Amino acid sequence: MRLIDDDDREISEINMTPFVDIILVVLIIFMATATFIVERKIPLDLPKAETGEATKDNETVELIIKEDGTILLDKKQVSLKELENKIKNLSKNKVVLIRSDKDTKFQYIVSVIDTFRKAGFEKYAVETILKR
Repeated sequence: MRLIDDDDREISEINMTPFVDIILVVLIIFMATATFIVERKIPLDLPKAETGEATKDNETVELIIKEDGTILLDKKQVSLKELENKIKNLSKNKVVLIRSDKDTKFQYIVSVIDTFRKAGFEKYAVETILKR
């Protein structure tokens, strides 16, 4: 007669620990990337203002000017000359929404506004963070 030790038994249960570990890692990755995916905006250190009002997205031309002078139109990098060509066919009734890092040289912003003014745009807005 043979006795069965605990070591000789078949494992009939699934070990859930590795599965839970993998799910937790996936959850952490999802949480870390979710804010960027939802906002769909390039992160900038926007200036702060005490007043401001919202603009409607469908009535704006979004323009981003980075601290180093890089210009992004519709999230695509363009030079000042390319910007001039791309905005010629846009509706002049739209508001030019300028998003810029708070440390961006003001000359970059003035150059971009000049380009839009030459093309016939008259309405501008600067995106800021409201102080509370």
